[in-house]
Amino acid sequence: MDQKILSLAAEKTADKLQEFLQTLREGDLTNLLQNQAVKGKVAGALLRAIFKGSPCSEEAGTLRRRKIYTCCIQLVESGDLQKEIASEIIGLLMLEAHHFPGPLLVELANEFISAVREGSLVNGKSLELLPIILTALATKKENLAYGKGVLSGEECKKQLINTLCSGRWDQQYVIQLTSMFKDVPLTAEEVEFVVEKALSMFSKMNLQEIPPLVYQLLVLSSKGSRKSVLEGIIAFFSALDKQHNEEQSGDELLDVVTVPSGELRHVEGTIILHIVFAIKLDYELGRELVKHLKVGQQGDSNNNLSPFSIALLLSVTRIQRFQDQVLDLLKTSVVKSFKDLQLLQGSKFLQNLVPHRSYVSTMILEVVKNSVHSWDHVTQGLVELGFILMDSYGPKKVLDGKTIETSPSLSRMPNQHACKLGANILLETFKIHEMIRQEILEQVLNRVVTRASSPISHFLDLLSNIVMYAPLVLQSCSSKVTEAFDYLSFLPLQTVQRLLKAVQPLLKVSMSMRDCLILVLRKAMFANQLDARKSAVAGFLLLLKNFKVLGSLSSSQCSQSLSVSQVHVDVHSHYNSVANETFCLEIMDSLRRCLSQQADVRLMLYEGFYDVLRRNSQLANSVMQTLLSQLKQFYEPKPDLLPPLKLEACILTQGDKISLQEPLDYLLCCIQHCLAWYKNTVIPLQQGEEEEEEEEAFYEDLDDILESITNRMIKSELEDFELDKSADFSQSTSIGIKNNICAFLVMGVCEVLIEYNFSISSFSKNRFEDILSLFMCYKKLSDILNEKAGKAKTKMANKTSDSLLSMKFVSSLLTALFRDSIQSHQESLSVLRSSNEFMRYAVNVALQKVQQLKETGHVSGPDGQNPEKIFQNLCDITRVLLWRYTSIPTSVEESGKKEKGKSISLLCLEGLQKIFSAVQQFYQPKIQQFLRALDVTDKEGEEREDADVSVTQRTAFQIRQFQRSLLNLLSSQEEDFNSKEALLLVTVLTSLSKLLEPSSPQMLSWTSKICKENSREDALFCKSLMNLLFSLHVSYKSPVILLRDLSQDIHGHLGDIDQDVEVEKTNHFAIVNLRTAAPTVCLLVLSQAEKVLEEVDWLITKLKGQVSQETLSEEASSQATLPNQPVEKAIIMQLGTLLTFFHELVQTALPSGSCVDTLLKDLCKMYTTLTALVRYVNLMQHMKLSTSRDFKIKGNILDMVLREDGEDENEEGTASEHGGQNKEPAKKKRKK
Repeated sequence: MDQKILSLAAEKTADKLQEFLQTLREGDLTNLLQNQAVKGKVAGALLRAIFKGSPCSEEAGTLRRRKIYTCCIQLVESGDLQKEIASEIIGLLMLEAHHFPGPLLVELANEFISAVREGSLVNGKSLELLPIILTALATKKENLAYGKGVLSGEECKKQLINTLCSGRWDQQYVIQLTSMFKDVPLTAEEVEFVVEKALSMFSKMNLQEIPPLVYQLLVLSSKGSRKSVLEGIIAFFSALDKQHNEEQSGDELLDVVTVPSGELRHVEGTIILHIVFAIKLDYELGRELVKHLKVGQQGDSNNNLSPFSIALLLSVTRIQRFQDQVLDLLKTSVVKSFKDLQLLQGSKFLQNLVPHRSYVSTMILEVVKNSVHSWDHVTQGLVELGFILMDSYGPKKVLDGKTIETSPSLSRMPNQHACKLGANILLETFKIHEMIRQEILEQVLNRVVTRASSPISHFLDLLSNIVMYAPLVLQSCSSKVTEAFDYLSFLPLQTVQRLLKAVQPLLKVSMSMRDCLILVLRKAMFANQLDARKSAVAGFLLLLKNFKVLGSLSSSQCSQSLSVSQVHVDVHSHYNSVANETFCLEIMDSLRRCLSQQADVRLMLYEGFYDVLRRNSQLANSVMQTLLSQLKQFYEPKPDLLPPLKLEACILTQGDKISLQEPLDYLLCCIQHCLAWYKNTVIPLQQGEEEEEEEEAFYEDLDDILESITNRMIKSELEDFELDKSADFSQSTSIGIKNNICAFLVMGVCEVLIEYNFSISSFSKNRFEDILSLFMCYKKLSDILNEKAGKAKTKMANKTSDSLLSMKFVSSLLTALFRDSIQSHQESLSVLRSSNEFMRYAVNVALQKVQQLKETGHVSGPDGQNPEKIFQNLCDITRVLLWRYTSIPTSVEESGKKEKGKSISLLCLEGLQKIFSAVQQFYQPKIQQFLRALDVTDKEGEEREDADVSVTQRTAFQIRQFQRSLLNLLSSQEEDFNSKEALLLVTVLTSLSKLLEPSSPQMLSWTSKICKENSREDALFCKSLMNLLFSLHVSYKSPVILLRDLSQDIHGHLGDIDQDVEVEKTNHFAIVNLRTAAPTVCLLVLSQAEKVLEEVDWLITKLKGQVSQETLSEEASSQATLPNQPVEKAIIMQLGTLLTFFHELVQTALPSGSCVDTLLKDLCKMYTTLTALVRYVNLMQHMKLSTSRDFKIKGNILDMVLREDGEDENEEGTASEHGGQNKEPAKKKRKK
């Protein structure tokens, strides 16, 4: 039969073929076709012949074709055919499909749709035919019966697609079905159907099947719905990430199958690559991505951003057209996120309304962590983002050329957080990705070298962390570091010191790098620029500290704690330690040459030698010998000659120019500390060993010299130095300049000798008398200088600001003066205690050291760069000052005081204020330890029991002491009120209150009580107390009620703008009086109101962002508004109370100037906020007031409305805070 059909088909006309086919029974043709196809014979030719004999112009032919189509589709789906034959059959069916009339095309399409919905497809091969059928259907112009109605071909196609997409899809055919639609001409609405269906299938598919589906979706997106495709992909993976993180953290037992982390990241990486590739081919897709993520951020920087979307954005930076836009978007998101965090941290009101969520910074660091799974396409974007954040938000230069730098962990400014995030991104990327390391190092070094004039501490910190992480790995990049060494002579000294400190671990593992550095430093030693020579000294000192000579004491023996940035890479063999000795002695030779250079260079050397000895004790003889020979040049050896030092030799005269050549005070200071260290550390270890007498002689010589200088300095009068009262100290004459230099040298020498004598005194009375005599010499000179400076109206205080006493000594001295109760010490200590001047001087130096710590992060003198030692000294000093202040109140001390200047108690309080501030700035993690150290009753045995006492409890104890002092002050008469002390006490309380838990309201109620019951006319005291009240209030609840009460008080005191009206005084707060009401309190409440408006603005913007993002159906949106109700209510409560507040102030007779200007400015902000509220929130529903009809400030109406609101929802958290408290504004009546 098949042969006959084929032979008839070969004829020119198809008439006989048609006749023959009509004679066949219904099943014959299909059976024949089936047999031929299964046997692998020429089914294609047979099929072509059948189609030739079944023209669509005749109904019989059309029906035959229809049956053949159904048969062929079943054949192909059965899987019984060879691949080639199945493909050939499908190809023929495709070619002939467009001949079908419309109704049959609809039938065929419905067959396919039924098969898909019922899941009866076997291999899905026949699906290739469906797009052709749908395309053919779309071209039919005639009306076709569909369901109960009549539709055009195009409409039929739409209905069919809708039916297909609304039915069930078998998981294995999802990709094929999605792919199929790329060949069908689709309208935007139809594309949306398909995209929605494909996206809804994500959750039902295996993870590995999603990338090919995403690829098909991206191909399809060229027809439209780009936004939906991107949104769907991002939303799905963001949710998957979140779920995965919850599973990892083990917070919840989820009943879904856990996806291995590696597999999820690889799938995400593949999908990101697909999207980036699609964007390269279709820029519209890229624009849609950026737009979608930008819009999502309006109101909330965390909307739409997730680790997945951030990784996607970072990958898109590889496309030049989008690079700047994307990095800018990420940069803005980071800073906005930190600003939001700052706003939230500062307001309990916002914390109650806005749930805590993860921040962009956390997400970016998660991307870095995830990028370990071969996400190479993300690394370049991460590096660029890291550097952009560091460049844009690093420390900025301030006017005097210094930068204000604080400990990064405590920096609360968004910019500092953003810069720190940039550094973290780079450091973590450096750790994970080997291929990018060289580039990161190169870029960091470039910035260090080329930006010498701007602050680069953040880059140096990053460099230090990079080097510490992998010194051995970085050996491969050593050429980059040695290149940077060539620029050392041109860099500022501070940069050189920090750069060398950062790369120091590298010098230990790379000899070539070390040799290169030494060459550079030797050249710099003889450079013209002073800074270059100082850099050379700094470099050599660093090398001496870090290359130990064999036999040097270990760090533990020196009780020395290494700072983290000087981590040791221990690759030294015995040979290396021996070689180090030669190397170090060579450097010592180079440094000796510096002793003939300028004073600044010598000064650096003297300041560095102590650290060198402590770290490299075998160099002691060499260092001490150098110092001794230097001192002998300026020491008068004859025991009877006064003065004992040749001050003339320390001064250099070049024509009219006079300058210091030898900082003799620092030389003596260095000798004294090195000597004390040697006696305490080395000599005890050497007992029992035979030492060469020659070596011992150095130390005895130095002791004798210091002893002789002490005795002769005491005998010397100021006339011996030619520095008595009649001497010229003016800065305009060369004699005056010389005398000033000499005076400072003598004062410095006195300080050094005071410390030396105290350290060897063993509490001997004679020694203490010597100390007092030395102090009297210091004091006389200091008084003369201050007197002369006062007359000349110039301030020379800066020069005396840096005391040569070490912080350890100050701590020991204060403890001895105020806290030593050992019986045998009392007689000798009474000598020092008899001089109030000396005790005041000791406290003053302590203040100076703390101020220096606050400004620079370290102190001068030995161990001044060691945070641990500084902290220990701070604890000791604080304990003494606290005891002294609480034991002897200022009032007691000042009643019998005759001397001028601040009392010791007041100085102690000032010291405490500075210390509390410094500890919070630099030692936040050690607050618990610090507060425990202040507990005088704390014994070592009790330490374990006390360890569980919380920071809040310890702080509360300290606060109570200062509260008592303030209450005592306030109970005194107005004329006896010590304003300075009160101000300091409030500052101390403010500092300590930051350590309390926000949930403890005791401090707030106490401060509130003080403000309500005490009236003082001191504006500064009032300002600081009100600031404390506000800072406590905002950490506990919203301050609007407080603002309203204060505004009524101000109105009551200052009167009404209408002079005929008398205002009833409310007196909520006694601290508000006629003197303080304006401008002090008025400006404070206005600035606080501004902050409240800022918070409300932020909330409204957040709501607006949610509204613009939720393009939901009416039903869904009505449900979606419910979670926003508390926020909307809170906004209205805040603004309502603020309107009452402004209403009071608008009617107050404020003095013209800053108060009125600020009030008008804030009123503008209020109206702007109200306008925003009217636009974005349905006011009618909540306020029960037609604002659009009548928008006047009517305080009493609004108050009534708010009261009504408060009664309605009094049980709700936010409302109850304000509800029922809204009293009417101050009563007013006409004067008669």
